[in-house]
Amino acid sequence: MRNWYTKSTEDLCEAILSLQTKEECCAFLEDICTIKEIQDISQRLTVAQMLSQGISYTTICKETGTSTATISRVSKCYEYGAGGYKTVLARLNKEKKDA
Repeated sequence: MRNWYTKSTEDLCEAILSLQTKEECCAFLEDICTIKEIQDISQRLTVAQMLSQGISYTTICKETGTSTATISRVSKCYEYGAGGYKTVLARLNKEKKDA
């Protein structure tokens, strides 16, 4: 088990899974995170999307304003992490194709 995994983080995961609409998700994020935290998380997802498309660090940095250190961290997680980015991106891509 991961060292960050506790009863509290398990409850957080369950809370996220209980959300049923985009509006509920936005409301929960607004309540539980600061605006900066939401922006940082969404920026990391954008970076992961761009990395999955083979876009260079330089281009990602220029287009998103993300530091190369953050891009590198996202890249490491995307390539060698727990698979969360790949799962989410695959599902988002499938939804776009199905729409």
